[in-house]
Amino acid sequence: MTSGTRKLISEVLGWAAIAVVLASAMANFDSLKGHTATALGIELPQSGTLSRSAKSPSQSDKNRTPRAVGYVELSADDSGHYRTDLEINGRSVDAMVDTGATLVAMSHEDARRAGIRLAAKDYTHRVRTANGIAKVAPVTLSRVRIGDITVRNVQGVVTERGAMDGTLLGMSFLSRLSRFEIRSGRLILQE
Repeated sequence: MTSGTRKLISEVLGWAAIAVVLASAMANFDSLKGHTATALGIELPQSGTLSRSAKSPSQSDKNRTPRAVGYVELSADDSGHYRTDLEINGRSVDAMVDTGATLVAMSHEDARRAGIRLAAKDYTHRVRTANGIAKVAPVTLSRVRIGDITVRNVQGVVTERGAMDGTLLGMSFLSRLSRFEIRSGRLILQE
């Protein structure tokens, strides 16, 4: 191989690596923006188009200094599921971690408990669930917190009344973490 060919291959590989890094950054823009803002201690404005919560940040949230990366470990329950208490928009909700769920999916009742009020006209989408087809209302959850982990502006859906019990913590939250894995029967979540 000539030196010119080696140089060309080296340049092509260099540009390809740059393209992969840029594509990854673009695909994870919201997550990078959130982590950067947290590291710098900046409060980002809330996205208003789908948000259903009118709750403003508390004074303690405004005064909170940036903290170390959050880390949570969960043990499986007797049926092998990972359950946890979440804070959604500052209100407590019991949830099951579900890597098969694309979004955070909340029952109508849990959404009301979290301060999300919806009208019949808000249920604009249909989704396929384990129980069949269900109508859902898309929402943006301004803050989802588990222990020391907080993720802002998480995409979710709320099911119609009686369509589902509980809340599923899906990939719209989990994919925003730096890692989640099961090790020795424990689910490890890291911001």
